[in-house]
Amino acid sequence: MLSKFKRNKHQQHLAQLPKIAQSVDDIEFFYSPADFRETLLAKIASASRRIYIIALYLEQDDGGKGILHALYEAKRQRPELDVCVLVDWHRAQRGRIGAVASNTNADWYCRLAQENADIVVPVYGVPVNTREALGVLHFKGFIIDDSVLYSGASLNDVYLHQHDKYRYDRYQLIHNPEMADIIRNWVDQNLIQGRAVNRLDKAQRPKSPEIKNDIRLFRQELRDATYHFQGNADNDQLAVTPLVGLGKSSLLNKTIFHLMPCAEHKLTICTPYFNLPAVLVRNIIQLLREGKKVEIIVGDKTANDFFIPEDQPFKIIGALPYLYEINLRRFLSRLQYYVNTDQLVVRLWKDDDNTYHLKGMWVDDEWILLTGNNLNPRAWRLDLENAILIHDPKHELAAQRDKELELIRTHTTVVNHYRDLQSIADYPVKVRKLIRRLRRIRIDKLISRIL
Repeated sequence: MLSKFKRNKHQQHLAQLPKIAQSVDDIEFFYSPADFRETLLAKIASASRRIYIIALYLEQDDGGKGILHALYEAKRQRPELDVCVLVDWHRAQRGRIGAVASNTNADWYCRLAQENADIVVPVYGVPVNTREALGVLHFKGFIIDDSVLYSGASLNDVYLHQHDKYRYDRYQLIHNPEMADIIRNWVDQNLIQGRAVNRLDKAQRPKSPEIKNDIRLFRQELRDATYHFQGNADNDQLAVTPLVGLGKSSLLNKTIFHLMPCAEHKLTICTPYFNLPAVLVRNIIQLLREGKKVEIIVGDKTANDFFIPEDQPFKIIGALPYLYEINLRRFLSRLQYYVNTDQLVVRLWKDDDNTYHLKGMWVDDEWILLTGNNLNPRAWRLDLENAILIHDPKHELAAQRDKELELIRTHTTVVNHYRDLQSIADYPVKVRKLIRRLRRIRIDKLISRIL
């Protein structure tokens, strides 16, 4: 058992977080990508004051075009609206992985700006590091008037279920003027006005090497940038706490670390890429030793957005889902005893050829973590991440919480034994050869830290 001192240390961290009072009637859960798309478009169309769209990317496809055209239309109808988009600087200026970088998202932003010269919808590129592999803008959220529509989703066809396929995520709409102001002001001060941040909707923009030193300084400044606000709620009422962080020692990471051991009965975790930092694995093992329950819901390797079917040309990136499965198999082999006693439940999500992108935590019936954080070493060290922590001591959100979890579990199967997962010997020949080659030169550990 954790000593009383240590247990209090974890609970004390959560108790001392500043909290903003939240009305239960002003939190709405959505349960599908199509509902998310319709809600976002409706909110954009009805906005009266401001629209801030922040995502890893806004893609030049039907889904992304629907969002950006809606922003231009909203600005055309109400010129006084404060409208802007923030996306990752590097991601916007390349093609999809394996594709040639021609007609990029940034090129599209420029074309739209030229076609709508009388309307300004600025698109800012945020470079979190000098190279995309070493850190991206993984900060998520859509601030519309006094509400925050929070999701780990980016904006394209699959995230918005624009056509046949979808990528499943979580979606919460929180009406809270104070929180919306806090996040908006932080974004304005630390991102829009950031020294290395430049407009992507303008053809005259610097090349990445030209702003390399600014990016390094900017990253250092982001490490120290956190939300500063006074809470107005106590620990006995429904409340929200926005969190932001970059780097291993960020307040967001510390909060995730302290949140897990606070489970008195059960911890539930969602992550699309099973590659938990060692410190979080130790937390899980400690909970299991204490007799607590842990449920982990992870995507099947075929539901991973990097998965490449065997009938398609293989690329190195296609090995990633298999590396994650190897991690999960190793994790389960260590903890098979707890699987046998039903203390540890691991679920694999799969729904045809759709993909899985859910993240977050549920601690007992009291805490809900909304985040885009993948709970992996990359999120822990490299990317700019954020979250909203909901404290629900009176279980006012129980119905919506339970419905969300029930629907997440719908397309899952429980892994009863680590041997239920394929071993390396079962993988396609090209994958098997690549993984063994990576292991021989010990680069698989490096890959797991940056992807």
